[in-house]
Amino acid sequence: MVNDAGPGAALAIDNLRYEVADRVLLDGVDLHVSAGESAAVIGPSGSGKSTLLSCALGLVRPSGGSVKVAGADLCQMRQRELERHRSRYIGVVFQFGELLPELTPVENVALAALLGGADARAAYARSEELLKELGVPYEGTLTTNLSGGERQRTALARALINEPTVVLADEPTGALDTTARDMVGDLLFSIPERWGCALVVVTHDAAIAERADHCWELTGAALVRRGWRTG
Repeated sequence: MVNDAGPGAALAIDNLRYEVADRVLLDGVDLHVSAGESAAVIGPSGSGKSTLLSCALGLVRPSGGSVKVAGADLCQMRQRELERHRSRYIGVVFQFGELLPELTPVENVALAALLGGADARAAYARSEELLKELGVPYEGTLTTNLSGGERQRTALARALINEPTVVLADEPTGALDTTARDMVGDLLFSIPERWGCALVVVTHDAAIAERADHCWELTGAALVRRGWRTG
């Protein structure tokens, strides 16, 4: 089943299959998400959500099918080309942020731009701009001193700094209390409209998932559309 994002989707996963040993984790999975749209994928632990996200990032090679980001198939790329494409077109938010605690928030965010080949002055200026827009205190503090919600907002800024086509979020609110979860959720689901990209959120949290334009459940190695939203 494919959602109705159309052939020009920022992220287009078609007929995806992934198996390891004798276990099939993904079988005939289709997922299209256009710029300006959000999609959530839910499912129990071990259902294959993280594998799906890894395929969308190009971190693992599927057994079959295609994963197109900004029109290019990650499955057909060599490693160096894949790394360049991922840096340019994909932003990622992890459950625990995966930030460097000894760096400042500005340095953490700017680093992603520097690794993408940006000019240092422009990278730091853009980093400060994003952190200010997302309400993160960034002057005179190390990332280790931020609250959980502030760290996740820093991670959002890092995901956005290269102006990606697709933002992928892996349990982005799973380690937060209710107040911080709601605040990060508000920012997260404002991303498609504010920054014009596609958003895919993998989560166990139904309250977060139901905020997406499209919601899917990964079960029995297939994506099944949840009925609470029509998209």
